[in-house]
Amino acid sequence: MEAILYLVRFAFDALLMILIVRFWLQWVKADFYNPLSQFIVKVSNPSSCSFTPCYSRFGWLRFSHNVSGLSYSHVKIFYFGRFSGRKFRGISLLHWIVSINKTSGFLLFMIMIIMAVMSRVVQGYNPTLAIFYQLTEPFLNPIRRIIPNLGGLDLSMIVAFLIMNVINILLSSSLPYWSAL
Repeated sequence: MEAILYLVRFAFDALLMILIVRFWLQWVKADFYNPLSQFIVKVSNPSSCSFTPCYSRFGWLRFSHNVSGLSYSHVKIFYFGRFSGRKFRGISLLHWIVSINKTSGFLLFMIMIIMAVMSRVVQGYNPTLAIFYQLTEPFLNPIRRIIPNLGGLDLSMIVAFLIMNVINILLSSSLPYWSAL
């Protein structure tokens, strides 16, 4: 039973991450002709198109991905809370926001790790690295403005990792259900 729960939780988390990346790609106005962007759009289209008639655009952002992400987050919190023995008194908007923020933070962490490894391994232009750079730029650019340039050594990712870990520690001590998500 534990293995089945793990696989189903992995499927929910993967779908939620894909929906978050799709919204994130729209937010940073990334190149949608990139192969990775095309993959994200094609995979997330069936789940988000069901919400398209109800929730329209706001500027360049489409809210159907947010609504579908919130609904998957709700199902994940509710059912996995029941199966794992953790009981939430009521699933509120705060649970959804915390779940999506925790998943987004994990996704940002993984993208920065992959980006750091790929920057040392890949020589020349790589479309995946270009998309990862576009996705992390809004988070790393303010840190890069504060930290001086050390001649090819980028310490902004290390500072971002430290900030993300401090936020994770603070939230795990202040929100009792943070570790359950």
